Amino acid sequence: MSLKEKIIEKNNIKFKEPNMYNVIFFNDDYTTMEFVVEILMRVFHKSLDEANNLMLLVHNQGKAIIGKYTYDIAITKVSVTKKLAKQNGFPLRVDIEKEDK
Repeated sequence: MSLKEKIIEKNNIKFKEPNMYNVIFFNDDYTTMEFVVEILMRVFHKSLDEANNLMLLVHNQGKAIIGKYTYDIAITKVSVTKKLAKQNGFPLRVDIEKEDK
C-alpha cells in the first residue's frame, strides 16, 4: 500500500459527534435569585445580563435549560453547582438530560 493510499484510507474515517446534555435549573422558594445569578456567572460563565435573563426564566417557568454540554462537562458543572449550593445552605435543584437529536 502506497503512502497516497494510506492517506486516502485515513480520510474516510468517520467521527461521531459526542452526545450533548442539557443542564437544567429548577425553581424553588428558598434559593435566592442573587445566588442563582452568581452561579450562572461563576460556574457557567454567563454575562450578567444573560445570567439575569436565565434566572428570571427559571423563576417564571419553574425550570429552564441553562446550557448544552458534553456529558463530562455537564456533570462537572452540575456537581460544582450542587456543592456550592449546599455550602451556602440552598436546596437548588440542578439536573442534566440527554438532548434529543
